[in-house]
Amino acid sequence: MTSRKRLVSYMVAAGLLLTAVMPAWAQKVSHELPYEELQRFARVFAAVKNNYVEPVSSQELIASAIKGMVNDLDPHSSFLDENEFEEMKESTDGEFGGLGIEIGAEQGLVKIIAPIEDTPAAKAGIMPGDLIIKINGESTEGKPLNDVIKQLRGEPGSEIVLTVKRSSSAEPLDIKIVRDIIQIRSVRSKRLPDDIGYVRISQFQERTGADLAQHLTDLGKGKPLKGLVLDLRNDPGGLLNAAIGVSAAFIEPNKLVVSTKAREQEMQRYLAVPSEYAPDESDYLKNLPDWTRKVPLVVLINVGSASASEIVAGALQDYQRATIMGNRSFGKGSVQVVMPLDDNTGIKLTTARYYTPLGRSIQATGIEPDIIVSDTKTGDLFSFPREADLSDHLNNDQVPAAGVKGKVNTDKAIEMLKEPEEMFEFGSGEDFQLQQAINHLTGKKVDQGVITKEKPKGLSKEEMEAVKPSGSNDGSAAGDKSAEKQSK
Repeated sequence: MTSRKRLVSYMVAAGLLLTAVMPAWAQKVSHELPYEELQRFARVFAAVKNNYVEPVSSQELIASAIKGMVNDLDPHSSFLDENEFEEMKESTDGEFGGLGIEIGAEQGLVKIIAPIEDTPAAKAGIMPGDLIIKINGESTEGKPLNDVIKQLRGEPGSEIVLTVKRSSSAEPLDIKIVRDIIQIRSVRSKRLPDDIGYVRISQFQERTGADLAQHLTDLGKGKPLKGLVLDLRNDPGGLLNAAIGVSAAFIEPNKLVVSTKAREQEMQRYLAVPSEYAPDESDYLKNLPDWTRKVPLVVLINVGSASASEIVAGALQDYQRATIMGNRSFGKGSVQVVMPLDDNTGIKLTTARYYTPLGRSIQATGIEPDIIVSDTKTGDLFSFPREADLSDHLNNDQVPAAGVKGKVNTDKAIEMLKEPEEMFEFGSGEDFQLQQAINHLTGKKVDQGVITKEKPKGLSKEEMEAVKPSGSNDGSAAGDKSAEKQSK
C-alpha cells in the first residue's frame, strides 16, 4: 500500500459506498479491447515472471497489477484483498471477533482507553489506562496501531493473552481473554445541564439509524429537551442508508436528503422515506417523538467529518434545520461501490458524485459551518489533510477554477495526521466546541476561539439556490430509485 493510500485509510476508512451486487451498468465492457496494450502487459508479466531475482507467483503479479490500475484513479478507489475485503464488511456491519476494547497510542505503547461494557475485555478485568506491553508474549512497543488491532481481533472462541502494565501493580499482569463477537456502538448520548441533549455518532453503520432513534426516545423521557447537539466530529462516514436515516430523524418525511450523479446516468434522488433508510426492516423512525424534528439543533463538524457526516450536515444546513458549528469538513463528495470479484476479494470504485438537497457538491470543498469555532479556546488541534490536499482527488464539477488536481506533500501530510498533544474527550467538560454549542442553544454568547483564516472553496449556500440540478425539488414526490443496501 502506498503512503498516499495509508494516509487516506487513516482519514476516511469507511468512505461512501454502495455495497450491493455489481449493477448491470457496471458490468458493461467495451467491445473494443485494447489489444496492443494488453500485449504489452503480457510481455511485462512474462518478463517479471521469468526474470525477477526471486520467484513471484502469478497470483501476486495479477493482484499487484489490479492494485496499480485501481489505486491510481483517485484516493478512494482501491483493490480489496482477502483481509481488506473482510475488514470492509466488519466496518459496515459494526461487528467483529475481538475483545471489546478501545485503544490508543501513547509514547510508543498501546494504551487502553476503555473496555466496552459486557465484553470479554471488561469481564476479564481490563481497566482504562492499562498499557498493553505484550500480546501472546510478543512485545507491542513501537508496533503500528493497525497491526496491534489485527492481533487483537480473531475468531470468536479463540484465546489471547495480554500482558498489561497497570499503575496500581508493581509487576505486569498476564490476562487471558477469550474472543467473542463484538458489536461496535456507533451512537452514544447523554443529557446535559440546562435540558440539552447530546448525541455523538462515531460512524454510520447498519444499526446506526435504529440506535439513534432509541437514544432520542430515551433522551426525551421526562422533562422536555430545550435543545440538542448532534456531534459528527471525526466521523469518517459509513453507510449511505444510515446517513439518510439519521437525516430523516430531524427533517420532515419525504424530503430530499441527497442526490447522486454517475457517468451517463440520470440523477438519483434519495428521500427521507423508509424504503431508503430501512429497506430490509421495519421503519425504525415510525414511533420517533415529534420533538426530534422541532427541537433547536446544533451539528458539530470538523476536518475529520467526512462523507456520510457531510451528507447529514449538508441536508440539515440546506433545510435550515440545524446550525452547523465547528470547522470546515473533509470534503468527500464522491460515492464508492464495492464490487465483489469473487467470494474473498473485490474493488472499491468511485462511481458518482453526491449533492446536497440544494444541489451543492461538497467534493474537495467541504461543508462550511454557519458558525466557525476552533477546536479549543486557544486554537485548532486537528490539522488532518482534507480531500483537496490528496493527490489525484476528483475535482468539484461546480468549481471550474479547481481544474488542477492537488498533489499532497506526503511527509507534511503524515506530520499533520499526528494526534494532538492536548487531546480532549468529545462530549466532556473540556470540550470547547460543545460548550459553545450549548451557549448557542441557551442564548448565550458564542466564543469562536482562535479562528484560522482560510478562504472556503466552492459556492455558498445562497449561490447554489440558483443552480439546483434539473428535476430537484423539496422531495415531496416519491423517490425514483428503490433503495439497495448501501454503504459509505
